[in-house]
Amino acid sequence: MSAVVLEAVAMTDVGLVRRLNQDTYGSDAALGLFVVCDGMGGPAGGEVASAIAAETFVKIFHQELDAAPGHVPTSTGLALERAAAAANRAVCARAAYDTRYRGMGTTLVAARISGNDLTVLNVGDSRAYLLRHGHLRQISSDHSYLKEQVELGLITEQQAKDSPLQSVITRAIGAEPDVHPDLFREVLEPGDVILLNSDGLTRHVSDGVIGSTLLKAPSAASACEQLIALARDGGGSDNITCFVIRVIEAAA
Repeated sequence: MSAVVLEAVAMTDVGLVRRLNQDTYGSDAALGLFVVCDGMGGPAGGEVASAIAAETFVKIFHQELDAAPGHVPTSTGLALERAAAAANRAVCARAAYDTRYRGMGTTLVAARISGNDLTVLNVGDSRAYLLRHGHLRQISSDHSYLKEQVELGLITEQQAKDSPLQSVITRAIGAEPDVHPDLFREVLEPGDVILLNSDGLTRHVSDGVIGSTLLKAPSAASACEQLIALARDGGGSDNITCFVIRVIEAAA
């Protein structure tokens, strides 16, 4: 049986307004695990929160899938959930003993590819997209105040896009003692492209432009570069992180 062949590249940019880059990305290529975190909270808290969350998430996921003798590997979904819970505990613990970081937190979106199976986990409003046959579709679900208002019929989607409350999220790593991520599953095909990104991209670049950029880019690196440039050209009001994973060959 042949393994899935991937091309994966991540890039991050501070943008044009923020002094610090509070985004972090991480991966374990051998396990097909990719993660993006967008931190928040004080002058340095977001940077610390996102770094702790990404590092802890990758470490614990690896431990959960440990195939050492006597250890039964955990299913992907459960391993992702346990890794998110561990990341949440780690961020909360750091904030509890260091008052400089009280109130810090971070979003987290992760993708795990095993064979042709894609599993996505998200907390907050960092997104996971899938491009297939030229059509871009958001896999993850935004945990945001504005999305809830739209779903309740209290505001329109256009009003949400124009609102100054774009950054208000309803779930985050480090916000509460327990975290409640969402899980999504897809079966991959050759030519599929997965994008993980912080909201610094989607604040300034529409889904249509993101899709056409991913479709036309000759490589994952080129796609990242172009998307970041588009976000900067659109205003660059926040940190911008893109993780592009292209499925070159499906598992057989």
